[in-house]
Amino acid sequence: MSEPNPKADLLRYLQEGRDALLWKLDGLSDYEVRRPLTPTGTNLLGLVKHVAGVELAYLGDTFGRPFFDAEPPPSWWYTEESEPNSDMWASADESREQLVGLYRQAWEHSNSTIATLALDAIGHVPWWPAERQKVTLHHILVRVIADTQRHAGHADIVRELTDGSVGYLQGKESMPPEDQAWWEGHRSRLERVAREAGG
Repeated sequence: MSEPNPKADLLRYLQEGRDALLWKLDGLSDYEVRRPLTPTGTNLLGLVKHVAGVELAYLGDTFGRPFFDAEPPPSWWYTEESEPNSDMWASADESREQLVGLYRQAWEHSNSTIATLALDAIGHVPWWPAERQKVTLHHILVRVIADTQRHAGHADIVRELTDGSVGYLQGKESMPPEDQAWWEGHRSRLERVAREAGG
């Protein structure tokens, strides 16, 4: 029987979400990673930019460990005056390499916070209402994992719409090993069932 290790468990699920998000960029052009495929503009590189900001804010600023301490934060940072949703898409002068690099730096910064602090360590979320600002590292870790995995799910759908690629993680696709004809038949069947159920 293995000994319980809550931090390791939480970090494992956070890292799986991180890896899934970055894998969804593999093999795509700069246009494809930026292409908005929903009415609200959801795009792959924007999701990476957003979750980088989430980690740096929640696992940095919240616990008095700001990432943007020695240098000014980017224009889309929560402390700056920026246009709505500016953390959900990459401007033309923000490269894929820059944003993926920032996300990887966020991992290091977050992992250091997680390693340094106890799960019951207290932090303060400055952008939340005063009565809710006091939080524990455990609470914030669960929140960041949920946010990361949610956006990894968005990335699954956006990537499938881009080029048909599917799967949870590289080498751990979690999909039935069927060919394109089977999937087309499966989708047609679901469409037929939906029409029958819808009257």
